[in-house]
Amino acid sequence: MTVPEDWVPEACTLPTSERPLRLAEFGELFTWVLRSERVHDTRLDLVLPADVESAARDVARRESECCSFFTFEFDGAGDDVVMRIEVPVAHTDVLDAIERAQSQ
Repeated sequence: MTVPEDWVPEACTLPTSERPLRLAEFGELFTWVLRSERVHDTRLDLVLPADVESAARDVARRESECCSFFTFEFDGAGDDVVMRIEVPVAHTDVLDAIERAQSQ
């Protein structure tokens, strides 16, 4: 899956040369999404198989380092895990783009 670069916000401090790799990592993560729910304008929940939780946490941790406006939380959901992605109101366009990318 190819993730479009249009959801990378200007506030991201990840070096431009590293962005294609990070986008590919998100693209791989999105292939595992079992379902998603836009809980609020500022929150998107992605349900993933529990066996990809470690990889999802790793990507979330590294993304939080370069895009500090993201908040990622994880909760168990039976045999699955919910990855909650939250952003401030000023960055809902980023969440919109993530939602579009993961649903493709």
